[in-house]
Amino acid sequence: MEITKIRGINEKREQEFNKLGIFDTADLVRYFPRAYLDLREKQLLKYAYHNDIVLTAGKIVSMPVIRNFRRGGLVKAVCEQEGFVFSVVWFNQPYVANKLKVGEEYLFYGRVRADLFEVSLVNPSFELCEKVFRLKGIVPQYALKGSLNQKLVRDAVRLAVDLEKPKSIIPSDLQAKYGLSDLYSAYREVHNPSSFDAQKKGAERVAIEEYFALISAFKFIKGGREQVRINKYSTTAKELLTFIHDKFPFEFTDGQKSAVNEIFADMSGGKVMNRLMQGDVGSGKTAVSTCAIFIALNSGYQACMLAPTEVLARQNYAVLSKAFPDYNVALITGSMTAKEKREVKNALKLGWINVLVGTHAVLQEDVEFKKLSLCVCDEQQRFGVAQRSSLLNKGITPDVLVMSATPIPRTLSLIFYGDLDITTIKDKPKERVAIQTNIVPSEKYNDMLAFIKKEIDSGRQAYFVCPKIEGDEEGSVISVTELFEDLKNKMPTVKIGLLHGKLKDKEKNAVMQDFKDKKIELLVSTTVIEVGVDVPDASVMVIYNAERFGLSQLHQLRGRVGRSDIKSYCFLMTKATGGVSIERLKIIKDNVDGFKISEYDYKLRGAGDFMGDKQSGKFITDLGALNYSTDCIFLAKKISDEVFERGGELGEIKKVAIKKYEKLKDVTMN
Repeated sequence: MEITKIRGINEKREQEFNKLGIFDTADLVRYFPRAYLDLREKQLLKYAYHNDIVLTAGKIVSMPVIRNFRRGGLVKAVCEQEGFVFSVVWFNQPYVANKLKVGEEYLFYGRVRADLFEVSLVNPSFELCEKVFRLKGIVPQYALKGSLNQKLVRDAVRLAVDLEKPKSIIPSDLQAKYGLSDLYSAYREVHNPSSFDAQKKGAERVAIEEYFALISAFKFIKGGREQVRINKYSTTAKELLTFIHDKFPFEFTDGQKSAVNEIFADMSGGKVMNRLMQGDVGSGKTAVSTCAIFIALNSGYQACMLAPTEVLARQNYAVLSKAFPDYNVALITGSMTAKEKREVKNALKLGWINVLVGTHAVLQEDVEFKKLSLCVCDEQQRFGVAQRSSLLNKGITPDVLVMSATPIPRTLSLIFYGDLDITTIKDKPKERVAIQTNIVPSEKYNDMLAFIKKEIDSGRQAYFVCPKIEGDEEGSVISVTELFEDLKNKMPTVKIGLLHGKLKDKEKNAVMQDFKDKKIELLVSTTVIEVGVDVPDASVMVIYNAERFGLSQLHQLRGRVGRSDIKSYCFLMTKATGGVSIERLKIIKDNVDGFKISEYDYKLRGAGDFMGDKQSGKFITDLGALNYSTDCIFLAKKISDEVFERGGELGEIKKVAIKKYEKLKDVTMN
């Protein structure tokens, strides 16, 4: 149903909802809250620290001031709370000024910015206290854009739930068998909780439904992939051992040797290889994949290596060019000129290129191989199912080796990678330097900056990572652009650079090269630097809003430092003071084994956030702030397995699953 059928949504507001990815009432139903507010727990602002996220009230004592600069200007109002004066600031939201009235008390929810001169709230969501306190207990908070407000979205979602009355696609007898409650009631509790307990039960029921559809979708998408080998390899074990001895000036670890043996056995067998190789940062996965490429090249075939970023693609290109001087290794990326791409494509189609290394540019339809037999996908969790499938279609039943430096718990890999054989390299590089990891609360922020300034003055370099690029409408996290400006003011003598996903590839490459050349001493970045970046003099990694990242992602980010024999540090900035958030961060602080960390991550969070890439905004299944146990995923898989085993009831399930797949075909994993 069109969302304009909902009371209060006109054509102008419909456009604002569209910006959130909401186009009909079904989308509204699945627009899950990002947080819940307990209206009984307000905080006094005078006791808050810099970067804290607070729920607080204040009365506006002066008219909002509008300053016209940047894209949308700045709106600033002065408020009072029990004699304490503070300001409230909104960037790029000039319309806010018309919603505020002097003398009225508002409930604000947002991030604190405190300095020597004033305390302010940045881009908070807000509502009149008089209206909010008519609501009882628990109030859902939704991510907003543009002129939308919480009340409008809450009302629209509740009406949509009543109009849609969500129905389960799980067969009714299995719902009864496993004691599953009514799905419609579950959605009502998620969007309009009667209690935290009821909200949690509703969230678990919704999660079971979502994962049932998701796991079933994967089965439809990945079904029947095992294929008989057509490409026959002539490379012998002796030739492979000679290659390893000649090309690598070090002895392979036991994990690497085992991985090479498994890959050689796959490529010598009668079935096409479909293998996932996972290992911690620096475990030698690239060296192992180079051996697989040798097997293909030595047998007269072409190979391809796909990387998620141009930085990593160029790094892999350099490695393979050195490893295969007698073969033609080529690079193709989005930043190359049309002429350069055309020359590579022509040579590739004629078979003159033996190995093609590239980014998403490899996936274009006009990139054709003459005799492709091996596809290597580096950092595979950054690519969607459809993207990997399009690569495989460029050859005749090519072998597939996908690699990940983000360890995935075996329980999860069995669910989502059930079609892959799994190789795990657990050996740690002997020369790896231990990284000191510290959890930094808001009140220690300036002390941390002073320490980092000393590191930079001694010739070291630092990363500062944020989860957002810009435009944080809710003010719940600091953006990379805000931090960049803040650090320039606090460290005027330090050469600071900015890197994020919205920059063009050439700009990203230039920034990273400047960082490698030490023209930049401190790099403010989003998670675009998570993989493929190797700067030996970088000794400090600072991660803002660390509680917002998965532990495995934090581990990856931490792995950007400690790349040489110098002492390195990782600082986890957080607003959290206790509970699960601090428990999770203590795990990353006390552990360096990526596989142990991934298991902890999985047990603590479930797979909801674990499976998502928040920076790109793409999720395998986005359940917002819904709290559910991992048991929901296993139950969903168990039910899906039963449905597929007995067959005959797949029509509606396939219809829903394929629809989900079309929407999420480029989803990535975290």
